[in-house]
Amino acid sequence: MADVFRDKNILVTGGVGSIGSEIIRKVLKYNPKAVRALDNNETGLFELEQELQSEKLRPLVGDVRDKERLRRAIEGADIVFHAAALKHVPLCEYNPFEAVKTNVHGTQNVIEVAMEEEIEKLITISTDKAVNPINVMGATKLLAERLTISANYYKGAKKTAFSCVRFGNVLDSRGSVVPLFKEQIGKGGPVTITDTDMSRFVMSIPKAVALVLKAAEMAQGGEIFIFKMPALRVSDLAEAMIEELASQYGYDPKAIKVEISGKRAGEKIYEELLTEDEAINSRETEDMFIISQAGERQENKKIAAKEYRSDKGGILMGKEEIKEMLREVLP
Repeated sequence: MADVFRDKNILVTGGVGSIGSEIIRKVLKYNPKAVRALDNNETGLFELEQELQSEKLRPLVGDVRDKERLRRAIEGADIVFHAAALKHVPLCEYNPFEAVKTNVHGTQNVIEVAMEEEIEKLITISTDKAVNPINVMGATKLLAERLTISANYYKGAKKTAFSCVRFGNVLDSRGSVVPLFKEQIGKGGPVTITDTDMSRFVMSIPKAVALVLKAAEMAQGGEIFIFKMPALRVSDLAEAMIEELASQYGYDPKAIKVEISGKRAGEKIYEELLTEDEAINSRETEDMFIISQAGERQENKKIAAKEYRSDKGGILMGKEEIKEMLREVLP
């Protein structure tokens, strides 16, 4: 891994987000020439700079919607991690044009400038919500995936390799359900869930970013790297967090109630990471599935299932497993 990033100029869009900032923290350990953090959150950039205190960090205020700003940010870069996105499903439902501007047009801007500057690799961060999308956020991220992968055909003789990584919910990331449940428990409840059958893929921030960097090392262009992740029922997560945290706030776990609030706009009951059609063009490693470009069919004898869903395949965690995972991510 050190050979991938040593003496390289790295750019991370969405650099102060949960995934973007952790990519920066990890890459700085591999002795890069410089790491550029591009974000429209000025305060977040200031706080990241204060936290890391690294002379190799370059905080850049800017937005992926601004192609000229991107051109200056990417100039001279070797590898770009594109993590900037609007990611909240209900907010994207009510602000669809803004979601398109950032997730679709912003991704196109990043791709076009990366191509013009002939960087080595562009890795677009995607989500399980891009699989069979029923909401605006998922549809825009699906387009971001397709734009990234199809850029390998569009680039002509340009050298840049375009690839994607796809994973599910990142535990304790900004805006995730874990901080919300923690806050609700701290107030004595109730803890609100939208549906008792709702299930989600989950992964810790460090684990997700470790796999992102591994994908960057492996990428040759045209791949979608899909990380194998455990899944859980959100209701089980709520109960596990109550049992783990209630006493810390001075409450009896049995006194904190769980209430059903109903599905929010655009929400799915379960998520998918790999479809049956995608499995045809994929191969399996120990920790991921790798989809190749269309038409490059792979031998997938190791793939036990034709699809990878959060409510199927025996991957749902029990409550004790959820508690063990929570102990790793909660202070």
